[in-house]
Amino acid sequence: MKEEINEKANYCLNCKIKPCTQKGCPLGNNIPLFISYVKEENLEKAYEVLSETTVLPGVCGRICPHKKQCEGSCVRGIKGEAVSIGELEAYVFDNCKDKDSLENCYKKEIDEKKNNKKVAVIGGGPAGLTAAAFLTKNGCKVTIYEKYDYLGGLLVHGIPEFRLSKDIVERTVEKILKLGIEVKYNQEIGKNLNIKDLENKYDAIFLSFGANKSSKMGIEGEELEGVLGGNELLEYKLHPNYKGKTVSVIGGGNVAMDCARTIKRLGAKEVYVIYRRAREQMPAEDKEVEEAEKEGIKFLFQNNIVKIIGKNKVEKVELIRTKLVKTENDERLVPVNIKDSNYIIDMDYVVMALGSKVEDYVKDLGLKTNKWGNIEVNEKYQTSKPKIYAGGDLVGMKSTVAWASYSGREAAKSIIEQIKDK
Repeated sequence: MKEEINEKANYCLNCKIKPCTQKGCPLGNNIPLFISYVKEENLEKAYEVLSETTVLPGVCGRICPHKKQCEGSCVRGIKGEAVSIGELEAYVFDNCKDKDSLENCYKKEIDEKKNNKKVAVIGGGPAGLTAAAFLTKNGCKVTIYEKYDYLGGLLVHGIPEFRLSKDIVERTVEKILKLGIEVKYNQEIGKNLNIKDLENKYDAIFLSFGANKSSKMGIEGEELEGVLGGNELLEYKLHPNYKGKTVSVIGGGNVAMDCARTIKRLGAKEVYVIYRRAREQMPAEDKEVEEAEKEGIKFLFQNNIVKIIGKNKVEKVELIRTKLVKTENDERLVPVNIKDSNYIIDMDYVVMALGSKVEDYVKDLGLKTNKWGNIEVNEKYQTSKPKIYAGGDLVGMKSTVAWASYSGREAAKSIIEQIKDK
C-alpha cells in the first residue's frame, strides 16, 4: 500500500499554476503542496496543509466527485490518467500518526485568538461542522444545536455505509469536537429550539440544517401509494419490502445512485434509473454510475417519466423518449420529448431523486427567501437579519459536501469579521 501511494504521489507534477486547486477544488485545498509532503512521507505536515482549508479530508477524499472537480482539472489528465488526489487525501487522514492532528494544527491560533464571542450553529452536517471548527480556530465559543443524537448530517443519514464508512465520519467529528466545541443534541427548530431565544444569547447564529425534502415533478400519479422521496428514504430508512419488486429511480445525481444501489441491496428484482439526459450529462460521479451498473442496475437514458399509473398504488409508469437540442439560453444540451415515442412499463415503486428543497417551516423563520424557498443571503452569507447567517443546501449551494463545507468556512470568516470589534 505504501509503495503504491508513493508512486501515486510521485506522479504529481507539482504544477506552479495549480489548476487542481484554483479551478477544481471548491475549498481551494493546496493540492500540490500536500502531495509534496506525502512524497516526503511527512503526513503530519500534509495534514497541516489540508487543515488550512478543510476539516473534512477523510470524507472529501472518499466521496467528492473528483473527476468533475480536482482530478478533472489535473494537467496529467489531459493526455493520460489524472493524479489520484482523492485517494491521497484520504490516505493522509487515515495514516497521520497524530490522532489529534486537527487540534494540534489549530491549537496555537485558538490560544492566541481566544475571545468572549459566542456563536450558535444550527445543524451538524458538513457546513455546520466546518463553520464550527473555523469559528473555534478564531477564538469563538461555539455551540452546535443538532436535531439528532449524532453529528454528521447527510454524511451519516444521506450517504450509505458502502460508500462512506460511519467510522470515518465518527473520527472526523471527534477531531472537530476536540477543538472545544459544545454540542446540544435533540434540538429541533419549531419543537424545542427557538431562534429568537438564541438571538438574545449569542453574538451570531449560523443556520446549516440543510434541505432534505425531496422535490417532485408535478406529474399525474405522484400522489399514489408507492411514490417515495429519495432523500427521505436515505435519511429515515423507512423502506418498504422491495423483494421481488420492480423499482424506478428518477434522477441522475449521487442521491439517485445511492437510492438505486441501496434498493438493489434490499432485494428488489429490478431497479431502473430513469434520466432524461444522456449519460455524459449525469451529475453523478462516473465511478458511482459504474458501480451501479456492475450491481445490475439498469439505466434508461434520454427517457422522461410523464405519468404514474395505478388505482390506489403504483402499477405502471409511462415514459417518453427524449432528444437533446442546443438552445441559446442553456450551456448544455436540453432534453426535449420526442412526439409519439411514449411507452409503458410495469412498476411497483417510483423513487423521486431529482433534488431537494427546504422544509416548510423555513418560511416561518422571519427570514427573506427566494422563489424556491431557499434562504436568501448576501456575498457574506448574511441573511435579511444581520446577526443570522446561513449556508449549504439551505441557501441553494451546489449539492456536494465540498461546496457545503466551503460555505461554512466562508460564513465563519464573515461572522468573525462582523463580531470581532463588538
